[in-house]
Amino acid sequence: MIEISPTDSILSFAIPAKNCRGRVVRLGPVLDDILAAHAYPPMIRDILAEAVCLTAMLGALLKDEESQLTLQAQTEAGVISLLACDYKNGALRGYVQFDRERLAAQPLEPSLMALFGKGYLAITFDQPAPRGRNQGIVPLEGASLAEAVQNYFFQSEQIPTLIRVAIEETDGRISAGGLLVQHLPEGEAGRERLHAQLDHPEWEHVEIMGSSVRSEELTDITLPLEDILWRLFSESDEVRLLSGKPCVKGCRCNEDHIRDVIARFPREDKDDMVDEQGNIAIDCAFCSKTFTITGTSLNN
Repeated sequence: MIEISPTDSILSFAIPAKNCRGRVVRLGPVLDDILAAHAYPPMIRDILAEAVCLTAMLGALLKDEESQLTLQAQTEAGVISLLACDYKNGALRGYVQFDRERLAAQPLEPSLMALFGKGYLAITFDQPAPRGRNQGIVPLEGASLAEAVQNYFFQSEQIPTLIRVAIEETDGRISAGGLLVQHLPEGEAGRERLHAQLDHPEWEHVEIMGSSVRSEELTDITLPLEDILWRLFSESDEVRLLSGKPCVKGCRCNEDHIRDVIARFPREDKDDMVDEQGNIAIDCAFCSKTFTITGTSLNN
């Protein structure tokens, strides 16, 4: 039996009879920690919460602990100019750059197009050799980020995919939950998908059952993740729990890392970075902290 917390966790599963695999995730305190680094308005906060939840599910598809998943929205003429999240071995981080004046002019529930303009979603899988880097880029189309990512898998990867994400605020605290299910008609991940199609009878059944998941099930931090899967799929098929993984806030900025990066720059470039006090100030967009670097590393 897999022991896993009902919050800040990812649960991987498979439905062998239907040749499907999936991930279910719920984020609570970790998500609050990520969002607390910035004073985001509710609308931007919820977009980032959705993006972080999606990043957790996509990152959990990676098998190697050294692999990294990056989700980035590149926009043109939208309220949001940049959204970036990444995942590495359960560690999550993310941030948003946006125009407050343009946001204030938006209706109460703006469309994805209003927020991102003519935007594109880039999903990058960085894996150790020999796999290396793989990136897919798709238009930011649909009613939500989840729908855009769902479209990515079918357009770029030819994998029928169902994604559902829910966000909830309770007493000023944010929780998020998500479900991702994919059809791999030839069975195990990595085998050739000879007939991946949206109307395959195996997939139609799983898609209908998965679509019945309720928002309150995904965000209820007291409801075990496996209970969601039993309700959705176990009546007609075996649901096999594969692994569980905790999630943590994972900004990787620290003074030693920044010193190491600065040390790689040529002497003249470092001179341009130094302020009047002889320091270099580096802002981390993810954790909203400023690191002031002084000492001998600047003279190397």
